Amino acid sequence: MASRAGAYVQGTDGSDFQHRQRVAAHYQASAAYKSRLKMSIFCHGILAIILLAKVSEDILDRLDIFILSLQELYVPKPLPWEWWWLLSVPIAILGLSAIRKNNAFSMKIYFSGTFTFGVVPILAAAFIYFGEMYEYVQTKKNVVLWQGYPVAVLWYIFIVLATQVHAFSLYFALRLILAWQRTTAARKGN
Repeated sequence: MASRAGAYVQGTDGSDFQHRQRVAAHYQASAAYKSRLKMSIFCHGILAIILLAKVSEDILDRLDIFILSLQELYVPKPLPWEWWWLLSVPIAILGLSAIRKNNAFSMKIYFSGTFTFGVVPILAAAFIYFGEMYEYVQTKKNVVLWQGYPVAVLWYIFIVLATQVHAFSLYFALRLILAWQRTTAARKGN
């Protein structure tokens, strides 16, 4: 056992540790980006719960289940982009599986799926609600309200949060793909 003030092994001054016990940079990057991507996927899950709560009235209506308290909220019917965005949830689950297995191919699928089912619908929503948001910012009149709140503002809050979550997720996924490809290349080189 080593001690700070004790004697060193004979023939060394104690500084020979620098060549041992180094973790390769791609392993350090992999560990860091895995935890960050997990946090991004967790935030994605929170956003999915919020959107599922919004579309739950429509889902129950399609199943012929009538809940008066939900009907009285007068939640607007979901638009196609909302359903499209919800398809990003299974992709997020695939991303978690890719993290567990260090699978670069699955992470590439997660990356492309997040862009297709996460980013593209959010951009569509930003485009759909832009005119109404602009009208609200300029005049605060002639906008659709839900429970006294302007719908466009509520959607833009969701859009900004989802954009940040997806941007971070894509960045962390890309960094993991690059780290895992370096690991594979290092293994093949040995």
